[in-house]
Amino acid sequence: MNRIVFLVFISLIIISSCTSKKEISDWRGHNRDGIYNETGLLKQWPEKGSKLLWSFEGIGFGHSAVAVANDRVFVAGIKDTIDSQGTLFIFDMQGKLMWEKNYGKDFSLNFHGTRSTPVIIDDLIYIESGMGALYCLNAETGDEVWSKDFIADFGVDSVLMFGYSESVLIDGDNLICVPGAKENNVLALNRFTGEKVWSCAGEGEIATYNSPILVHHNGLKLVIAMTAGSVMGIDATNGEKYWSIEQTQQNKIHANTPIYADGKIVVASAGRTTTSGMVQLELLEDGKSVSEVWRNKKFVNLMGGLVKLDSCLYGSAYMKKDWQVIDWDTGETLVQNKEIGGGAIIYADGLFYCYAERDGEVALAEASPEKFEIISKFKVPLGTKEHWARPVINKGVLYIRHGDALMAYDVKAKS
Repeated sequence: MNRIVFLVFISLIIISSCTSKKEISDWRGHNRDGIYNETGLLKQWPEKGSKLLWSFEGIGFGHSAVAVANDRVFVAGIKDTIDSQGTLFIFDMQGKLMWEKNYGKDFSLNFHGTRSTPVIIDDLIYIESGMGALYCLNAETGDEVWSKDFIADFGVDSVLMFGYSESVLIDGDNLICVPGAKENNVLALNRFTGEKVWSCAGEGEIATYNSPILVHHNGLKLVIAMTAGSVMGIDATNGEKYWSIEQTQQNKIHANTPIYADGKIVVASAGRTTTSGMVQLELLEDGKSVSEVWRNKKFVNLMGGLVKLDSCLYGSAYMKKDWQVIDWDTGETLVQNKEIGGGAIIYADGLFYCYAERDGEVALAEASPEKFEIISKFKVPLGTKEHWARPVINKGVLYIRHGDALMAYDVKAKS
């Protein structure tokens, strides 16, 4: 009898530990690569588009995407144009606003609105404002745990022209960010306290507009970070810079997150005049140096992002009806589709989700080295200004943020 009681007790502990496990919500999915590990999704949408489960208008100016974790939906916006306070909104999964919390001043200059997508780990939320401030908030209450300011605390000269836009990178107990100061160019902070763990001077350049990634290569853990004119490989444990490659764009805009696979890194920068274009770099065996494999200056992708799947890259040209399939090994364009406007792309359950930045069309596409075909599409019915927020998929729901409006669509296949 005692044995049975003991087994029941152990079972309850296991069940309790499993049910209390916290979820993680990161920028562009768990690996920052635009791939969402969802299954059982619709392979074709209804003629008028997927069912709108719920919507909310009133989240203010912003281009940041949603974060979904622990049965909560988090999104940031600027409601008040006078003081431009950034506000974090928290919804339940049915779209009920649970609470909202001002965290600090956000960006009110060029293209007014929030930029950074919240990153959620366990019970903590991390937000980087367009003004260059970091906030760690309690996910249950919104209360501030700690905050840091790039100018006051790390020696940054001024706020970026278009506002800081990175979503911070979490590596265990460390938070990694790119303030772009002369000395504190790339930083690791203790994510629980905000205290500095290491600092890398990088190339001493100002920051740019994308988010760093973490790479594991033959036992070496690297941060791949970008500043105004460089791609850098930095030791994630101590901040030592191992290599740097020049990457230019006339406005110092690098808004696409790097892509890593198979020991290779792809960075896409675009400009109307001077630009380094899209480049693939190969890490040498020890990861402490790189070589250039190919460069493509014809593909102009400014900020829609790329998805790497098997042997190809998928993405669109900037502000054009031009979706492309590009060979990962050569950088050559294999397929083009000119049915819908260019924009953001993500992938889930065998299909691509495309969000046109000009007219707000959302499309479901099937693509491979041989084709890029639009299966279904609809236009976003609500919202304001630019269609720049990235789509997010979580538990069969597609979240689309368009400025002041947040929409949740049912894309789960019915059994």
